[in-house]
Amino acid sequence: MRSLTLHLKILIAILVVLGISVTAYQIFVLGIPVTEDATDDLWNIDAKVEFVANPKDPVKIQMFVPPLSRDFVSLNESFISNNYGVSVNRTDGNRKVTWSARRAKGNQTLYYRLVLTKRYSGEKVKVKGPTFRDSIAVEGPEKIAAEALLAPIRQHSADVETFISEAIKRTNNLNDDNVKLLLAGDPSTPHKAKIVELLLSIAHVPVEKVHTIRLVADQPQTPELWLRSFNGNDWLYFNPETGEQGLPADRLLWWTGDENLITVDGGKKAMVTFSLNNSEMNAIRLAKLTDENTDANFLEYSLYGLPLQTQQTFMIMVMIPIGVLVILILRNLIGLQTLGTFTPVLIALAFRETQLGFGIVLFTIITALGLSLRSYLEHLKLQMLPRLSVVLTFVVVLIAAISLFSHKLGLERGLSVALFPMVILTMTIERLSITWEERGANHALKVAIGTLFAASLAHLIMSVPELVYFVFTFPAILLILVGFMLAMGRYRGYRLTELVRFKAFLKADS
Repeated sequence: MRSLTLHLKILIAILVVLGISVTAYQIFVLGIPVTEDATDDLWNIDAKVEFVANPKDPVKIQMFVPPLSRDFVSLNESFISNNYGVSVNRTDGNRKVTWSARRAKGNQTLYYRLVLTKRYSGEKVKVKGPTFRDSIAVEGPEKIAAEALLAPIRQHSADVETFISEAIKRTNNLNDDNVKLLLAGDPSTPHKAKIVELLLSIAHVPVEKVHTIRLVADQPQTPELWLRSFNGNDWLYFNPETGEQGLPADRLLWWTGDENLITVDGGKKAMVTFSLNNSEMNAIRLAKLTDENTDANFLEYSLYGLPLQTQQTFMIMVMIPIGVLVILILRNLIGLQTLGTFTPVLIALAFRETQLGFGIVLFTIITALGLSLRSYLEHLKLQMLPRLSVVLTFVVVLIAAISLFSHKLGLERGLSVALFPMVILTMTIERLSITWEERGANHALKVAIGTLFAASLAHLIMSVPELVYFVFTFPAILLILVGFMLAMGRYRGYRLTELVRFKAFLKADS
């Protein structure tokens, strides 16, 4: 007995831990939203390219577009142009769009449009990068100034991250004579980044320039320069003005390197204008869209991977254990008497279509008339099987009659009575009649009311939209329910109704 108890406890613990672990993985790692009302940002980015074409020369415009390799995923990307050929190429981790035309004249306008959102993926994409670089050649006073700056940088740093941060901070100290010499009167951010690159190259630390766009709606945008370095496992991003490490979540990496955003052959006065706006979309729908646009397929083995019609069926099925749990608590903890466990749950499922109030009325009428017929058949001394057959046929006829009269009276809700499980109604009538004969009318009425109350409560709980979404999205929660049901299977304590029932004994003892 002791080994059986230990076995049961281990089984319950495994089920609960497994259910919690899978659900937590879906929520915290895969990022699946906990509520159906959860929404995520959807960003629309327009890059407007304007230039003046030379009338006699072929035109070729090249512009960097986001690589979208890690944190963001594209839902739609379009290149809007008139009489231009379009091609997209990937080089050195960047993507470039090329517009080309044999002839163009005057002012030209091209558009690049991107719709993106945060990537839904629990898997970290492995990245590669350089961990060593050769020194940039420098001579004369610049070499002495660079070495003078590197001495305190080495002294105040412990690793690559702190070394780069310290180098950026030293370069931004415009009061330092060595910095003044290296900047040569140009304190712009790109030139500071160039000096930081020089210092780091002498120490053989690789660094790249990255250009980002801030995801802020309805504000003019220009590419923002950042620096990054590979530490062997991941890219480290640095603000070239402050040395702070970490790229903010609202930055979209547009391109890397020293090249300009756009180059134009056969034209002049090229200018790119960015405009952004954002909207919201249901998080699960957005997750499904992003899953279709990536290789993660994290929804492939969830219930959302089923056809829509099948999903609707499973939304009902996964709630049946919830209804069973309600009946289990009502029977084993509270002591409510019902006709078994599954009969109230099946009646609760029928209430989904008839609605609760109308369903209770229909159930009461059909059961009452069926009991009357069952009582009459008892006087004929029929065997059980023929008796059940007659009752079942009577239930079908009664359901058809109620549907017909409801339709004639304009009560379309009455047509849903056909959704009641006929066999369950027949067995309910049969079992109630047997209870009536064995335990009396009062007990049969008590069981019937208990069954109807349990079915109504189960229906209300099984119909909560938030609960339906949560169980359907995180079906591993059912493992926790199984663990609770197993624990309830060994419960031998008093029920709440028994405490009231035996209250008289307590008074007698006192």
